[in-house]
Amino acid sequence: MMAADELFGDLPEQAKPQAGAAPLAAPRLREPQRDQIELRAVDIESLIGEDHPVRLIWSYVEELDLSELENRIKARGDRPGHPATSPRLLLALWLYATSEGVGSARALERLCESHDAYRWLCGGVSVNHHTLADFRVGCADLLDRLLCEHLAVLAKVGLVNLETLAQDGVRVRASAGAASFRREATLDRHLALAEAVVEDLKREVDARSDASNQRMKAAKERAARERRARVKAAQTALAEIKQQRKEREEKRGNGKKPKEPRASTTDADARVMKMADGGFRPAYNVQVMSAAGQPIVVDIKVCNTGSDRGLMRPMLERQRARPGGLPKDHLVDGGFGSAEDIEWAHAEGIDIFCPPTQSKHGTDPHLPRRGDGPGVLAWRARMASEEGKARYKPRSICECIHARWRNWDLRQLTVRGFEKVRAVVLWYALANNILQGNRLASA
Repeated sequence: MMAADELFGDLPEQAKPQAGAAPLAAPRLREPQRDQIELRAVDIESLIGEDHPVRLIWSYVEELDLSELENRIKARGDRPGHPATSPRLLLALWLYATSEGVGSARALERLCESHDAYRWLCGGVSVNHHTLADFRVGCADLLDRLLCEHLAVLAKVGLVNLETLAQDGVRVRASAGAASFRREATLDRHLALAEAVVEDLKREVDARSDASNQRMKAAKERAARERRARVKAAQTALAEIKQQRKEREEKRGNGKKPKEPRASTTDADARVMKMADGGFRPAYNVQVMSAAGQPIVVDIKVCNTGSDRGLMRPMLERQRARPGGLPKDHLVDGGFGSAEDIEWAHAEGIDIFCPPTQSKHGTDPHLPRRGDGPGVLAWRARMASEEGKARYKPRSICECIHARWRNWDLRQLTVRGFEKVRAVVLWYALANNILQGNRLASA
């Protein structure tokens, strides 16, 4: 075996550290310098992959006819005015943002500056949250038309069967607190106070003080006018609630004294409803019509009725003028079971598949009862058969739409009023159909 001095004999000797020697100099390191300014060359097209979902959204938007929005733009040719943001871009931004669970215009504005997918969509075009917010709630009719056109294309190529439809309702928390619901006496007192504040502010504005104070007083007056308008809307809603309760009491006649009705001064269209977790909160009832067995939305309707009973016929009547027309089979859960609606559907040639509710006396709900019409008799026999039960099973797929919307953060609305809520839900419906339609086409 070779000795250590023979193996490493040619290496120089290492000097031993001597006591009292000078300390080592500081090491040279590359530390981050975050206060410096850089200029970078960015290829926007390479920010995202070829199979990114945002490309699917843009390819859909590119083929649309948006002339009804473009005709509203005043900046044309040589006429003065700043170029408007493309409606096609705004539509694509909100469709993709909805599919990512983004429902805030300010958050979307920040994403357009920092997130690669949104930067790719913008392509260097800057957007502000005011434009985004106004566009989101101002084109409900356009979204409904696009939903119909997209559904018609899916049905034409055989990806969706519209002969069998399913219907279900989902409660969505409203943008109103429980404390905003007031009784009639409280609403009258708040209205008198709001009107007094408006009159005082009008007199101050008419006094014409300096410009800055004038703007502040004008803003206060505007806020007071809006407060007064909300209180008046709550009074109108309260009158409607009273009338509805009176009609229900005339039908039931149980003799119980009803509670004094209340209406919200924040969102007069919202109503307190029983939610899925058993609690009671201000909400809207969103009725969703879908293709049975497929998570494709056919139609949506927003209402403030806490119960689903009686809401089947209005949705079917809306379906007359939509792609596919009236279905042959209609699947609903037990909450929709109204004898009047079932008889009407039977007269229209529609077979209703709805499990009958259990009797309090324990009798078989599938047996004929006194007063049953031909439609109800046929419905009971149909649901008692094994074939009817098998044909009813695809209804559960419509719950997947609700689950997807919950994953997209449709848990509480940030807008108020029927029209704005309808517009927001239509964004979710159209985004769902675009992505699911592409999945069906790929399969």
